[in-house]
Amino acid sequence: MKKTAASNQRNVRIIDGIPMLIAAIILVIVLAVIGFAGSNNLRRILIKVFIYCAMGSMWNLMSGYTGMTSLGQQTFIGVAGYTVALFTAKFALPFAVGILAGGVIGGVLALILAVILFRMRGMYFAIATWVIAEAFKTFFTSWGFVNAGGGMTVAGRPDREVIYLMCLVLAVASIVVIYVLLKSKLGLGLTAMRDDADAASSVGVNIFKSKLLCFVICGVFCALGGGLYYLNNVSIYPGSGFAIDWTVSLVFIVIIGGIGTMSGPIVGTIIYIVLDEVLAQLPAGWSNIILGLIAILVILFLPDGIMGTLQKKLHFELLSQKRFSGE
Repeated sequence: MKKTAASNQRNVRIIDGIPMLIAAIILVIVLAVIGFAGSNNLRRILIKVFIYCAMGSMWNLMSGYTGMTSLGQQTFIGVAGYTVALFTAKFALPFAVGILAGGVIGGVLALILAVILFRMRGMYFAIATWVIAEAFKTFFTSWGFVNAGGGMTVAGRPDREVIYLMCLVLAVASIVVIYVLLKSKLGLGLTAMRDDADAASSVGVNIFKSKLLCFVICGVFCALGGGLYYLNNVSIYPGSGFAIDWTVSLVFIVIIGGIGTMSGPIVGTIIYIVLDEVLAQLPAGWSNIILGLIAILVILFLPDGIMGTLQKKLHFELLSQKRFSGE
């Protein structure tokens, strides 16, 4: 009898999710069509939306669910960008090889850095990630093989339509991976670990394994995003590839959208890119000031972000994080 009830409950939840799934598939198809039928300017903007959405979602996974607040995601972005440039310009390999190699290197780098970073918590972890990123920037600025501070140019760049579709796939894949991860048994462990790591450990959550998995996944996706960004941007310099601006943007996206929500980074990315396009007309420095003021206002009046506030006020949730029934 209990089995039948659980089965019915599971079926109800699946049926309830079908309209959302259909809507998501239709949206992805429409976005794919825009990649070929839309204007160059629209493609340029949507490419940025897809890349920042993937990176923002991953930063949200680390900070919003795992409790690891990183200020150094630009490490993976910059290394992947240089990998694409090296593989295409220096080694004359296809751009796809450079993108995949950047993702693999991002994952391996995350494994290596975890040995150092996982000994720290809270602000010490955050500061350490930033220091490592600055160290990489200094290294690449003085490394002659990559033209030091002169930067590098990506060779063999494909048509923008191809880059567009790759970025769309990256954004969709990042959301799906996080959704499945949070719906699994590991999802509960991540949330428990964020709230109280010691308590989570006492009830059987493998803290190290959970943190490592999330850190590596985030490293891989940020590296893939960085590789695609600089494939589209054509050139990369140490000052831009390893700039703290990357993390500042990701933090803004997640805070505005709603940290610890699946849909928050998506909404936050759209708002950020729109503001970035509008504020780009202002003198240098003003855009950062305005974005900072907006972030402060959101923190003061909407501390849970836009989607977090909507979920609390209206009990309305997109992309529910609850585990699959019966697990």
